[in-house]
Amino acid sequence: MNMDDLHSSLVARLDTSETVSAAFADHPRHRFIPDLVWPDIQGLPLIRSADPERWTSYVYDDDPVVTQANDGGSGAINTPTSSSSAPQLMADMITAAEIDPGMRVLEIGTGTGTGWNAAILSSLVGPTGSVTSLEIDPKVARHARDRLSGSAVRVVEGVTPPEGPYDAVIATCAAHRIPDEWTRHLTEEGRLVLPWDPYEAKGPTPIVVLDGGVEGRFVRDGSFMRDRTQRVPPGRFPGMDRKTERERNLPFGSRDLLDEDLLTRLVLATPEITIGMGLRPWTDGVPQPIIALSAEDSWAYIWPDGSTTGGGPHDLTEELSRSHDELDEAGRPELSEFTLEVSPDHGTHTVRSGPLGPWQHRVR
Repeated sequence: MNMDDLHSSLVARLDTSETVSAAFADHPRHRFIPDLVWPDIQGLPLIRSADPERWTSYVYDDDPVVTQANDGGSGAINTPTSSSSAPQLMADMITAAEIDPGMRVLEIGTGTGTGWNAAILSSLVGPTGSVTSLEIDPKVARHARDRLSGSAVRVVEGVTPPEGPYDAVIATCAAHRIPDEWTRHLTEEGRLVLPWDPYEAKGPTPIVVLDGGVEGRFVRDGSFMRDRTQRVPPGRFPGMDRKTERERNLPFGSRDLLDEDLLTRLVLATPEITIGMGLRPWTDGVPQPIIALSAEDSWAYIWPDGSTTGGGPHDLTEELSRSHDELDEAGRPELSEFTLEVSPDHGTHTVRSGPLGPWQHRVR
């Protein structure tokens, strides 16, 4: 199967409208992916000419394609810093933005889409609309500008978008603090679609649609790299090298939380606790998921069988269990039933789910 056929197959797998599918069909993914990609967490990158079959297979999977690691540098771990997003996720975000012909659209993060997302947006807004794409990395911006040659997309380097107005803003990088620069040029009925990170450092990044950049609903889960202007190194986990001070058992374990897809909803419903995940040898040395909880000087681990260990002044497993029970009693509302409201000073974000909440997330 040649690459155009592979692209047609990719488009056929998308669960989206005919209009959005047609826009994807206009722009084959392989035309936007660089020859150098990073499919492995360690080791050398994959060069297209060295293994064209593997390169093609990587590009036409349904997952993200990592197009830069370590900000273009080197390291023992290939930490992704630019990528082509998963096609279904792109389609869902574009759909949430309600892109129509004639709209003026701002994209934050050209490199995350390698120019591909911008090209698709350009097809949707048509000749009477406009797409402006902002990219902080000059090298990545040059690549996207080259691949978008001949289109009407305007690629701008930097961190401050050009003056609007814009009918929609789509961010392809996650933000903890929603920058005023992303919202102040929105029209009154304009929509901001972005991956929002409840945590200052690394965490889940569910996709939210904010009408006027002020309030709206979450539409789905997602996993995005952080806006480079908001990168914060993760703090030291307070339970490191600490002796266990309390043990208890929960009616659910770490595997249950993952299998039931509850983690992101629990993150939204427990703003005072940081919830993370790791792997630890558990049964016969096989790595199993471990949920780690922290809040200032308190900490806890939730193990696969529901046992917990922890310490510090607050019993975090008890607090998490209360939130878990609250969601359970409410019928486990879907992520799409959660809303986000941004305070005027962007210092506090309020999450609700019907009668549940409000949960105040302080933005640092």
